[in-house]
Amino acid sequence: MTPDIELIALPTDEARALIGELDAELAGPYSAEQRHGLSVEKVFRAGIVFFVARVDGVAAGCGGVSFEEAGLAELKRMYVRPAYRGRGVARALIARLEDEARARDVARVTLETGDAQVAAMRLYERAGYARCGAFGAYARMEAGAVVRSVFFEKWVR
Repeated sequence: MTPDIELIALPTDEARALIGELDAELAGPYSAEQRHGLSVEKVFRAGIVFFVARVDGVAAGCGGVSFEEAGLAELKRMYVRPAYRGRGVARALIARLEDEARARDVARVTLETGDAQVAAMRLYERAGYARCGAFGAYARMEAGAVVRSVFFEKWVR
């Protein structure tokens, strides 16, 4: 099963639902200060490309890539609904987001996740990401805001 990956230019109901589900999942283990996800409104602005993955026509997951800092691509709002996890949806999304980075001549793709997201960290490591230090805006945040953050990078060029 290969999911269909669709570029979403405006905040659709599906995109809002997926991001809402992700926010609800992250609200359990992390304080508001420790959650760095973009709101729906911030996802759909210049510098960010956002996709929805579909399986048999049903929205199964989403992910975006931000190009807001020069020379840096950061994966954002990666989420796969529980019923679709382990079925290649996240890997397909990551591959599509990395293709976007390559198309813009960005060599390094980064991401931030939380330390409670053990399955996500395993996924990123299997996809070739390695832990790294804080980057971009995260490097300038107060320690309490990033104490539960785990940073990853992958060179795609």
